[in-house]
Amino acid sequence: MDTYGKIVLVDDEAMVTKTLSTLLKLEGMRDTVCFNDPEEAIDYLKTNPCGLIVSDFIMPKMDGIEFLSNAKKLPAQEDTTQILLTGYADKENAIKAINEVGIFKYIEKPWNNDDLILNIKNALERTMLKKQLKEKIIQLKAANDELEEYSKNLELLVQKRTMELYESREKLRAIFENCADGIVTFKRDYAITSLNEAACELFGLEEKEILNKNFFELVINEKNRKIQNPFSLTRPEFLRDFSLVNYKNDTKIPIEISLAKIENDKNPFVVAVIRNMSYQKENERLRDDFIATLTHDLRTPLLAAISGLEFILNGTLGDINDRQKELLFAMKKSNEDMLGLTNALLEVYRYEAGKIYLCKTRFCINELVKECSKELEMLFKQNNTEIEFNFDNKDEFNINADKNEIRRVILNLLGNAVKHGGENTKIIVTTKQEGKDLKVSVSDNGGGLSEEDCKKLFKRFSQGTSKKRSCSTGLGLYLSRQIVEAHGGVIFVESELNKGSTFTFILKNAAIESKVLL
Repeated sequence: MDTYGKIVLVDDEAMVTKTLSTLLKLEGMRDTVCFNDPEEAIDYLKTNPCGLIVSDFIMPKMDGIEFLSNAKKLPAQEDTTQILLTGYADKENAIKAINEVGIFKYIEKPWNNDDLILNIKNALERTMLKKQLKEKIIQLKAANDELEEYSKNLELLVQKRTMELYESREKLRAIFENCADGIVTFKRDYAITSLNEAACELFGLEEKEILNKNFFELVINEKNRKIQNPFSLTRPEFLRDFSLVNYKNDTKIPIEISLAKIENDKNPFVVAVIRNMSYQKENERLRDDFIATLTHDLRTPLLAAISGLEFILNGTLGDINDRQKELLFAMKKSNEDMLGLTNALLEVYRYEAGKIYLCKTRFCINELVKECSKELEMLFKQNNTEIEFNFDNKDEFNINADKNEIRRVILNLLGNAVKHGGENTKIIVTTKQEGKDLKVSVSDNGGGLSEEDCKKLFKRFSQGTSKKRSCSTGLGLYLSRQIVEAHGGVIFVESELNKGSTFTFILKNAAIESKVLL
């Protein structure tokens, strides 16, 4: 079947159907079926859809109007276009047929071939457009049904999601309002936008008195540490050593703050969770006071035991044999180690309790390093350790610091380098002035430390390595950190396994001359 569709020609004169068929084939419309009996044509049309029916008006058995009317009722010809051929005298009847039956066109005999072909082409195109329109209507109805179903489901989904959001919001509201910790939100200018009841109780103020206040003006940075801009955070940040004033009771409350940025299109905000640390701080104070009291009370019997053992060892109380001397010497050494631990615990307590007062004087750091190495000379010889000095200013490098406390740090770093470096270790001590700062480094070529060990090295009771347990107290580096930080400095380590370690501390503004504080 070609693009013009099937054409059925019906006329009682065979000459007419043959002539029309030939004319149509010359125009490329080859799919034509001719009938000279309208009843036979009706039987054919019952099961063979076509694009156009062309029928004569005057025919025996059944005239053209009746034939086309019957053809139109056939389900297979529902969209078929119809043309009626009629003589001039039947023009009135043809017009009536067009109105009653819905015939597309009537053509008078004799016809003009060009007009006939044009009308036939238009009729075929009309059939094709009707079929396409019908298909589009069916598709549109299906799409409309689908859209209605989707709209119905969407409405149910929106209701469900709305209910879920409402429940989530109520849960969050309950958490926000009933949380034991204070929760505060603030925007880019740090102005507080909301807070819960716990936060109001911490500040001792009503909500309206706190809203729009600058958050960081209400909390106190006890150690004046630099704080990263909360709106540049990529992950939550935890802040220690903060406090706030409770205006109702006029008391200072120690707190810890957790900050987290919440993205909200163009208006991000920060959530600050404030935890009251009063109970924990009080427990820490009681614990530290207990340790301080215990260690202080241990010093007297330890000193007495050491003195008594010395009297026995030097023969004051009479002669002793070598075996007794060896045992007594070991007892004296154990008591001295315990006294060292006791003193270290007391020093740590003093620093943590803020009861240490630095006595800063002007002294030469290079001379102090040499003095410390002289004190450990016997230890160096026992381990066959070589020490080298790399001083920034070989003549005189004066700094302002507490000489005795800095001596503790240097002795600890040198002692650790010898103990953990092993035999035949080379130690290099470097002093350097960087602007107004002092930088001291102690390097060794020993076994080094892993990255995991480096992270916990300056914590309390850390013994330097996770591979073996040392006989040290684990307080040396922790105390060194406390001393350096009390001077406003920093201490850190750089190490690599099997290549050695470098311990460095930096004292801020220590290399400038200033008034001596006594």
